[in-house]
Amino acid sequence: MICNIKEYDCWFQRRASVPLARLLGSVGLLEQSLVLENAAGELSALLTKNFAVLSVVEGKDAGTLIGTIPGLNAQLGLKLPSTKPEGFVIKVSDTRVIIAGQDEIGALYGVYRFLALLALGKINVGTELIDAPATQFRSLTHWDNISGDVIRGYAGKSLFYNNGRVDYDEQRVIDYARLLASIGINRLAIGGTFGPGPGQLLITESMLPDVARLAALFRPFGVKLLLNVKFSAPYTLGKLPTADPLDADVVAWWKERADLIYRYVPDLAGFVVKADSEMEPGPFDYGRNHAEGANALAAALAPHGGELVWRCFVYNCAQDWRDQSIDRARAAYDVFKPLDGMFADNVLLQVKFGPYDFQVLEPVSPLFGALSKTRYTLEVQVTQEYTGQQIDLCYLPYKWERILDFDTRYGPRSTLRELLIDGKISGVGAIPNVGLDHNWTGHTLAQANLYGYGRLCWDPSLSAEQIAREWSALTFTDASVADTVSELLLRSYPAYEKYNAPFGVCFMVTPAGHYGPNIEGYEFSPWGTYHRADRFAIGIDRTGSGTGYVTQYAPENAALFGDPATCPEQLILFFHRLRYDYVMKNGQTLLQNIYNTHFEGYDEVKHMLELWKGLKDWLDEHTYSSVLTRFERQLANAREWRDQINTYFWRKTGITDAHVRKIYE
Repeated sequence: MICNIKEYDCWFQRRASVPLARLLGSVGLLEQSLVLENAAGELSALLTKNFAVLSVVEGKDAGTLIGTIPGLNAQLGLKLPSTKPEGFVIKVSDTRVIIAGQDEIGALYGVYRFLALLALGKINVGTELIDAPATQFRSLTHWDNISGDVIRGYAGKSLFYNNGRVDYDEQRVIDYARLLASIGINRLAIGGTFGPGPGQLLITESMLPDVARLAALFRPFGVKLLLNVKFSAPYTLGKLPTADPLDADVVAWWKERADLIYRYVPDLAGFVVKADSEMEPGPFDYGRNHAEGANALAAALAPHGGELVWRCFVYNCAQDWRDQSIDRARAAYDVFKPLDGMFADNVLLQVKFGPYDFQVLEPVSPLFGALSKTRYTLEVQVTQEYTGQQIDLCYLPYKWERILDFDTRYGPRSTLRELLIDGKISGVGAIPNVGLDHNWTGHTLAQANLYGYGRLCWDPSLSAEQIAREWSALTFTDASVADTVSELLLRSYPAYEKYNAPFGVCFMVTPAGHYGPNIEGYEFSPWGTYHRADRFAIGIDRTGSGTGYVTQYAPENAALFGDPATCPEQLILFFHRLRYDYVMKNGQTLLQNIYNTHFEGYDEVKHMLELWKGLKDWLDEHTYSSVLTRFERQLANAREWRDQINTYFWRKTGITDAHVRKIYE
């Protein structure tokens, strides 16, 4: 039987009718609100579409009741247990299904989780589930230009803009809101992020009605908008001579602007700001620190209950490659750690997972755990900027699981996973991987990254394997196909690591585009992204006798990373400069391991391609062919990485591969 999937529907694929149809066929709502009414509508519509369950009624006699826990307890005398905000209870008896949220948004999330579990065959009479999100801030930040182009976007044009104006397909935006709500995303940032473009005009009165209309489409799905704003706005929009955050006129301008914005969007979640980063203006331009800069904008948001997401991606992007005393990796810690405790309560610092820039292999940033008096979030990329651009299959939850495993060594329960669950990290933010492509993500299997991001934000204890199997089963309704797809997902990141830059070396990638190898493309650039390979050695000494980067970690981690004998070998060239004849734990030299991993990575992609070809008779032609084309492109990319990396080091060293495999001269 052919497994036909509707790529546009993502993880909402049609199934046969279910045994509980007698109960599910009537959906009752005893409380009225925009979100609760939407929750009931979503349940009835998706049951009809996906499970052939047809009738919907109102009232307490319905087989399925939706509401809030306090409301249902009061009206029906139930004793449903309370849970955390945005959490829910699902309870299935032989006469009734109850989906109750701690609040109205929790009820909506309960509906989507119920539908997912129903599709997975995990809803039966006697099912009782209590669940709630680990974090209250679960966001996506769009890097869409108002031209319609998407920065680091690999899935078509913007969902929101075209030709310099807000222009969208309303149903498409509603469907996007549905996808986000179904995985628990509750914040979405829009507006221009980079450069002086017209995206900043979203905070002007001429375009705020457009923002208000977008907010209204997301509101029934529990998704609140954030606006990307420019630190420079007081002079680029307000015509002031300065954006100095301590200038009284600047402070007044931000207050007036926030008041205006909230008149149009009363439930706006707040602002996102990138300042003093990659030529963007910021407080450093006026001799101010980042706490002073952030607090000025936060004060304007505070009366409205808004939060300021202040990105910590601040570094010198105009370095002299000759000056080896500057280490870009140190920048975020050096800027923000001394300011810990100086930020307003409604500021959220957004910290990239690593000290560099979403690299395939880099350590977890030393800011995590070190910030003890400031609210902050973890930032990752769902869009595959350095991880294959939705051409190469690269399952990112595999990487995120390892990030969450990292132990900061700041007291008990100090892994990033535990810090999120305990609320010491306030949430997670990411750049999404969606666009106007029919399948949303360019590569159909890249939908797993968006799904996995939401699931890990909700429950950081989930494993990458659990999520892969869940997404595959929801998307590919045939069990054998789903098993193969989950295997492909789980193989993909280790393979990508192997054929990419070796052992924690970063930025051996084509400049600007960031797809495919260019081993010295950034080596003499101002971006601070050097590996300094010569004929004897490679890597940066970041120990105490080098740049001192390791000293930014807690002492136990500083000692771990500071010694090549204990440093995790996947990251060893990030922390150490080593000779090519350095012997690694498997008894082979560093150079031989570079050769080996690149041959292995290519071979693994070749095997993945064959696994996909094995699904030809099980999938509809379009899905099969579109993914096949991308696997073929990935194999060509892996070949370039293998041959360019191996040839580069052979030419540098004159040391041949011990297995005498083909390396080009």
